[in-house]
Amino acid sequence: MNTGRFIRDRLPAMFIRAAAVLIIILFMYSYRVSYGLIIAVMIVAAAAEAVTLIIDYLKRKPFYDTLENSLEKLDKKYLLSEMISCPDFYEGSELYEALSESNKSMCENVAEYRRSAEDFREFIELWVHEIKLPIASLLLMAHNNKSEISEKMHTQLRRIDGYTDQVLYYARSENAEKDYIIKEVQLKRIVSAAAIKNKEDLLLNSVQLNISELDFTVRTDSKWLEYIISQFMANSMKYRSPDREPEIDISAEKTADSVVLKFRDNGIGIPESDMPYIFGKSFTGENGRTHNKSTGMGLYIVHNLCQRLGHRVEAESVQGEFTEFRIIFGNNSFLDLTEL
Repeated sequence: MNTGRFIRDRLPAMFIRAAAVLIIILFMYSYRVSYGLIIAVMIVAAAAEAVTLIIDYLKRKPFYDTLENSLEKLDKKYLLSEMISCPDFYEGSELYEALSESNKSMCENVAEYRRSAEDFREFIELWVHEIKLPIASLLLMAHNNKSEISEKMHTQLRRIDGYTDQVLYYARSENAEKDYIIKEVQLKRIVSAAAIKNKEDLLLNSVQLNISELDFTVRTDSKWLEYIISQFMANSMKYRSPDREPEIDISAEKTADSVVLKFRDNGIGIPESDMPYIFGKSFTGENGRTHNKSTGMGLYIVHNLCQRLGHRVEAESVQGEFTEFRIIFGNNSFLDLTEL
């Protein structure tokens, strides 16, 4: 609480009371009251004013100091009313009630929007599951009726299937903790599963896939990690270089406190100016302007999932030469939900 501002705020009232005391003294003087009594009245009035000011200041100071300190330290400012108690002076209690009512209204609105967002997420998940049935049927029909057109249809249907998966993973990435199971898994098995899942696209794009040194065990969710690796593969094929045969190298190494999975391709690379932003939501960058299939969501989902799984994802690239992604699995002690 600022003492100077407190006094300045009360100066008008102090001047009015001082003027009233001066008028009383003038009346006393006109009626020839003794100077001793006049001085006594002046001293009593000044002392009363000082004591009143001090009591008023001491009563308000703890409340406003707590208010200012809490507001400064809180990350979520809307919790301010939870950090203070109702004071014993009128203006403070009115302010406290106003803050409490405002916080209550805000919480009700947030809860309403949260319920709405949750309903929409559940609808999206249901829609994805429903749409996958006709997609699977169309893929089967295209597979069973071989022709030039059916092959093209098969390729486009796989793309649609991939985009529906992206919608599903994005919808779940905000609440991934409700859908993952952390346990020890073999990196080699997860990478192999991702390669099998993307086999047709890898063959179609003539990608040479080199897998080595993956005999490590990490604690993660196998489904989410498989999606992350698949997303890296999709990006490698999307941004392959026209000047050389596409190649992907996947390996791992163990350090003192982590296991590092490395995913490297020889594609067109990422401009240095774009590197700080590649994990940002909807960021497409320079490559996204030349490849109209880019949505800027893939790496954002990857980064979000890695954060929620307790991993770290890094990227390194030289434009025109290579791009390397690294997932760092710390030696953490996540709860293995399969043991519950």
